[in-house]
Amino acid sequence: MAEILPLDEALQPALALLAAGEVVALPTETVYGLAGDATNGEAVARIFEVKGRPRFNPLIVHVSSLDMARKIGVFDDASLKLAETFWPGPLTLVLKLRDGHAIHPLVTTGLDTVALRMPRGFASAVIAASDRPLAAPSANSSGRISGTTAEAVNEDLGAKIRLIADGGPTPVGLESTIVKVGPEGVRILRPGGVASEEIEATLGMKVLRGGAAGIEAPGMLASHYAPDAAMRLDAAEVRSGEALLAFGPARIAGAERALAVLNLSEAGDLREAAANLYHHMKALDRTGAGVIAVEPVPATGLGEAIRDRLGRAAAPRDG
Repeated sequence: MAEILPLDEALQPALALLAAGEVVALPTETVYGLAGDATNGEAVARIFEVKGRPRFNPLIVHVSSLDMARKIGVFDDASLKLAETFWPGPLTLVLKLRDGHAIHPLVTTGLDTVALRMPRGFASAVIAASDRPLAAPSANSSGRISGTTAEAVNEDLGAKIRLIADGGPTPVGLESTIVKVGPEGVRILRPGGVASEEIEATLGMKVLRGGAAGIEAPGMLASHYAPDAAMRLDAAEVRSGEALLAFGPARIAGAERALAVLNLSEAGDLREAAANLYHHMKALDRTGAGVIAVEPVPATGLGEAIRDRLGRAAAPRDG
């Protein structure tokens, strides 16, 4: 299994592995990322290999400064305003690739755009120390539940990687919001840790939802973030043999029959619910329940991102 090191011991080993073209698992404020040098084709290929990720699904490039980002992508005025407001933080911007960029084409899967994010904390320190942008999708097998603790990453990918930097549970618990600015307006390609209302308030305009065509950014596959159990959303009652993913202080009918119950937030707090989502999904999946019934979650604020992940987890799966 992978070596798990606390952050105060992990920096130099992480830098050495990254310089050698290896991949490492790093904590960010959103979820743990499986990081490799975004300019090194072998490292990027290793990310796809470890995750079992489809090669048509692009990767987010993580940077440690706006200056580093400007060397990779071309910023329009709206994207620059969003970067200055929300970076470092859980916001990814899809931008046109700048001429002369050093990003390996495997990262962008043939697109003429790149998804850029500036994380907080340890991941940013690793990027700054290496002076290399890092491709870093979530540290989990493709299509499965994202890891929000070092233990969850180790359980899933520990046999395939050499190092996990342990920063404890990630505070946001959901992947970043992905935004693309185009001629038709500002689009949220994937809701996430920055609520759409915050983006609209910053830009003074309404945002659109979804992509214009095909896979334009990570996290847009219909089936994603999925447990082994089936997911039944907006449940009004718990059926025989089901586990229950609850939300808020009041329970749906038949909750006492559930094989297990975990509450995203007893108080109905969406930020707490987002931080707990993947951990609770994994824990309920381990109960052996064939179905996880999910109580309704409001679609406002971070609820939009929570419902997006639940919807993808519940979507029909290949095979």
